[in-house]
Amino acid sequence: MKRSRINQIMAEADEMIRSYGFVLPPFANWTPEEFKEKADAARHVIDARCGWDITDYGAGKYDEFGLFLFTLRNGRLADLQRGGGMCYAEKLLISKRDQISPMHTHVIKAEDIINRGGATLVIELFGSDDNGNFAEDRGGIVWCDGIRQPFKPGEKLRFAPGESVTLQPGDWHAFWGEDGDVLIGEVSTVNDDETDNIFREPIGRFSNIDEDEDPTHLLVSDYRSWLS
Repeated sequence: MKRSRINQIMAEADEMIRSYGFVLPPFANWTPEEFKEKADAARHVIDARCGWDITDYGAGKYDEFGLFLFTLRNGRLADLQRGGGMCYAEKLLISKRDQISPMHTHVIKAEDIINRGGATLVIELFGSDDNGNFAEDRGGIVWCDGIRQPFKPGEKLRFAPGESVTLQPGDWHAFWGEDGDVLIGEVSTVNDDETDNIFREPIGRFSNIDEDEDPTHLLVSDYRSWLS
């Protein structure tokens, strides 16, 4: 992706998020230079990889195959492993109309996916085999706003604003906006986007960036090169 396109997506996303009454935390507005100056104080933000995250999964077709994310808060895997402390995470996502977030599951993370506003959110679901692998012939059970909901393999559940689904590790899922863009909330156990996203197809989690202009704000994938 071109950096200029990433900068544009950030501005559009911030406008959409504000239109639904959400405001991103102050560090979202820091320039790269401000982030460098405040890196010591912001060590948890950096280590937990909170912040801007825009991906085309390395395919170069963001509008058809991509996702906007902003990690608002994220706990520590060590706390999750010992069963106490900051064991949770929260994100805002934007799924554009017919923009696929591809089929994947998680090994550790359980998550609530919430339609915070906009169009209908569609989630396509499959179950796992006995080893946790994608199973084309297996369904499963999810909870929609706390109500038990069995699903058939490949079933597409639809969620209007305010509705949500709870997904467990091993629930394979892809999602997109139907008839418009969707603002999505995600509340989950500790999030690790580098190791805990298992995709059905061999794709990349982060984008390759063409630096055609300076970044407005850093992506989480920029932290190592800019703030190490």
